[in-house]
Amino acid sequence: MKQKILITGGAGFIGSHLCERLLTEGHNVLCVDNYFTGSKSNIAHLLDNYQFEVMRHDVTFPLYVEVNQIFNMACPASPIHYQYDPVQTTKTSVHGAINMLGLAKRVNARIFQASTSEVYGDPTQHPQKEAYWGNVNPIGPRSCYDEGKRCAETLFFDYFRQHDLDIKVGRIFNTYGPRMRPDDGRVISNFIVQALTGKDITVYGKGDQTRSFCYVDDLVEGILKFMATEKGFTGPMNLGNPIEYSILEIAEIIIDQVGSESKIIFESLPEDDPKQRQPDISNAKSNLQWEPKTQLKEGLDKTIRYFDQILSNEA
Repeated sequence: MKQKILITGGAGFIGSHLCERLLTEGHNVLCVDNYFTGSKSNIAHLLDNYQFEVMRHDVTFPLYVEVNQIFNMACPASPIHYQYDPVQTTKTSVHGAINMLGLAKRVNARIFQASTSEVYGDPTQHPQKEAYWGNVNPIGPRSCYDEGKRCAETLFFDYFRQHDLDIKVGRIFNTYGPRMRPDDGRVISNFIVQALTGKDITVYGKGDQTRSFCYVDDLVEGILKFMATEKGFTGPMNLGNPIEYSILEIAEIIIDQVGSESKIIFESLPEDDPKQRQPDISNAKSNLQWEPKTQLKEGLDKTIRYFDQILSNEA
C-alpha cells in the first residue's frame, strides 16, 4: 500500500539511498535535511519525481506534517563531523528523537530510529548481541554521539511503553557505499580517497582493531524488512555485516583494488576508539530472513568508482 513517508536526514548517505528505494516502491517521500552533512547532490536525481518532496529543516525543532511512517536518520555519523559541534550532535539525537516521537504520536505513524553500533561503546562482549548493554565512556570525546543515540533509544522505548507507539529501533553497524562524503573521515572513504589521490594511507594504532562493513543496499533492505514487521516487534535489532576485517587488511585490500602506489603509515589511536566491532545478526536472520549479500570486493568496486568520479569532477 502506498504510504506517505518522512525521512529525516534524507539527503545524507544512508537516507538518500532509503529515499530512492522507497520511491521505486511507489511511496510518497518527504525528505527533511538541514544539510550539515547531507548533500543536495545525493538527491538531485530524485527531484523530477512528483512523489518526492524536499524540506530544509533541523530536527531539533518540531515538525508538523501528515505522514504514515517516519525514518529518523538525522545525525552526523562520522567522528570528524559529530565532534565538530558536540552539543548540536547530542541535541540532534535527543531533541530530534523527542520531536519525531511527538510527531509519530500525533499522527499515529510507525517510526524507525537509526541507532548505532556505537551504543556498545568499546565492547567487552564479542560479537555484540542486542542484549549487551555496552561499555561507553559518558564523558569522552565520542560520547556526544554514543550517549545521544543511547538516550534516543531510551526515549523510543519509553514512548512504546507509555504511549503504545509503533517503534522500530535498528542498531546500524559500519556501512559504506556510493554517496559517502570524500571528507567523511571514516575508514572506507578515507582509505579510498587517499589511495585514489596517491597519498599515504593513515592507519591508527597497529591496524589490528576490527570492523565489519555492510554495503548500503544490503542495509536498506534490512531496514525495510524490519520496518515491515508487526507492531510490537520493536527491536533493538542489529543491522550490519558479521564478516570481520582488521583495519590493516582493509587498507591493503583497497590499495590493491585501486592499483595505488600509496604507502601505509601508522598514527596513534584516537581516544575511546573501539578495538573490536562485529554484529551478532542471528536475530535479523531468524526474524527478518535477512543477511547481507554483497561481498566486500563487489561493494568496494562500486564505492571506488563513485569516489573516482567525484574526485574527477572536483579536479
